[in-house]
Amino acid sequence: MKLTYFKRYRMEIDLAGRDFAVGVPNGYRFLPWDPALLDAHIKAKYAGFRDEIDVNVFPCLGELSGCRRLMRELVGKAGFLPRATWLITCTRNNKRTVQYCGTIQGIRDKEGLGSIQNVAVARGHRNCGLGTCLLAYSLEGFRAAGIRRVYLEATAQNDGAIRLYRRLGFAPVKTVFKAVSESGKLKAESWSK
Repeated sequence: MKLTYFKRYRMEIDLAGRDFAVGVPNGYRFLPWDPALLDAHIKAKYAGFRDEIDVNVFPCLGELSGCRRLMRELVGKAGFLPRATWLITCTRNNKRTVQYCGTIQGIRDKEGLGSIQNVAVARGHRNCGLGTCLLAYSLEGFRAAGIRRVYLEATAQNDGAIRLYRRLGFAPVKTVFKAVSESGKLKAESWSK
């Protein structure tokens, strides 16, 4: 069985003394977590990941059913943080059609650190500050929950995401290699450097 290895960075940020105030771009709304919006988060996650490099590492992100399974797992975790979980919507066609164009989820891990899950912005909505806003809202949610240190993982080839995370103050603390088989299955063998 042939394996492909994907280089990923674990990046962390200390929230102490940081200001994450941002302005929301015109035409977009940021909605806090509401269980009634679960399906909207699923659609936004799928729209943000379906054609991206992370689908090679996590194939479930490339399928609507996989995004559904993943979102249900995330919100079912004991550490799920509604305050750090947001959805972006926008309206088109004279405000009659709502699009779900971004999502982010937050978890408190077993050590009490914040863990950002799946920052997703749909392709047609990128480069207007939505990723920055999602992260800012989520980081403020972690802070409100009493969490001081937050981490995320990013695929090294995802240059845009890495630049965004660095700009907000995240720094790489570890390099991880994820092994994926030809069938697209993530293998347990990953190692750090």
